[in-house]
Amino acid sequence: MNKLAEKKEARNIGVQVKPPAESCEDKNCPFHGSLPIRGQIITGKVVSSKMQGSISVTKEFMHYVKKYERYEKRTSTYPAHCPPCINLKEGDKVRIAECRPLNKTVSFVAIEKL
Repeated sequence: MNKLAEKKEARNIGVQVKPPAESCEDKNCPFHGSLPIRGQIITGKVVSSKMQGSISVTKEFMHYVKKYERYEKRTSTYPAHCPPCINLKEGDKVRIAECRPLNKTVSFVAIEKL
């Protein structure tokens, strides 16, 4: 079979991101499956890609401490589903979007590699 004939057209997910060049058969892919996205869109860095089909994304932000009138650096870690059409590895900057809960911990999906 010809791979070009199998290439599935990426659907519009409602966010201004460039769809991936590759195609996939993942039902939890926002571009080639039926997973709707809603809510938050977060930009962060991939810190772990060892899970099967998932990644861990960390986001750094500054938090103001009123008592000392200074800022401190804090981080949040988000587990996110990684569709096979978006090739991500540790150290990549990525944009993730909120979706329905996919399992106990994962409620985000990767939508763009920056």
